[in-house]
Amino acid sequence: MADHRAIATLPPLRGRVQQDAPLAAFTWFRVGGPAEWLVRPADVDDLLLLLRDLPGAVPLTVVGAASNLIIRDGGVRGVVLRLGGKAFGEVVVEPDGIVAGGAALDAIVAEHAAAAGLAGLEFLSGIPGAVGGAVAMNAGAYGAEVKDVLDWAEVATPTGLLRLAAADFAFAYRKAVLPARGVVVRARFHARPGDPVAIAARMAEIRAAREATQPVRARTGGSTFKNPPGAKAWALVDAAGCRGLMRGGAQVSEKHANFLLNLGGATAADIEGLGEEVRARVLATSGVSLEWEIKRIGEVTP
Repeated sequence: MADHRAIATLPPLRGRVQQDAPLAAFTWFRVGGPAEWLVRPADVDDLLLLLRDLPGAVPLTVVGAASNLIIRDGGVRGVVLRLGGKAFGEVVVEPDGIVAGGAALDAIVAEHAAAAGLAGLEFLSGIPGAVGGAVAMNAGAYGAEVKDVLDWAEVATPTGLLRLAAADFAFAYRKAVLPARGVVVRARFHARPGDPVAIAARMAEIRAAREATQPVRARTGGSTFKNPPGAKAWALVDAAGCRGLMRGGAQVSEKHANFLLNLGGATAADIEGLGEEVRARVLATSGVSLEWEIKRIGEVTP
């Protein structure tokens, strides 16, 4: 897939640069083609160098925990950027909040807050992703969203490192506005002192609810479609008769109709194609055009 001359366009980085790098193992679906170039910066300075000197004509794609992502079978052209936990995963507890690196898992942030007796971040334990992605898509669950708790986030851009207040992201439902080629490298979430027993109980309640209602141990990608105004996506999918629907090795979950599954032999095309079939059936039965929540990137194979 890779153009071997493309490496000449990359600046001299201290981090790891890998050509034709397999990506499927990074994703929760375990499908998809390779990255033309996979770059894992050594630190923020390394990332800033990459963003500054990477030619604008070279595509740049950021992949985080890849829990809500379909990478298509043809792979991803240009540079795929992945932040490592060692350089970008630090979590610091402050008296009234948490500062976390972009690669820190949301659930780990919630656990640090709970251990410190800080309330208000329990909902993060129900989001299977990392901080950078949570900010970039205004992730939410169990009645709260990132916009409700974010103070600021540091975003690496081609012109330097910016610290942006929550209002600068123009948050909407599962959406945030970032600077061009911006990468979230750190964020601060405010919290309040709380009863550790009550905090632990709330997190246990969230974990139990996820286990009971979602296929958390399957190869899945989290919620497939956004909830339309005044409705629940899963209910519309269910009413369209799509629960359990299959295409190739992909299936609409029997447990939660807004989840797609890789039963073991699915391709990315199977999963995405099944999602599009569900959208078509929902539109035909309800008149509602469901919007994908799962991000889909890369090239479709011929």
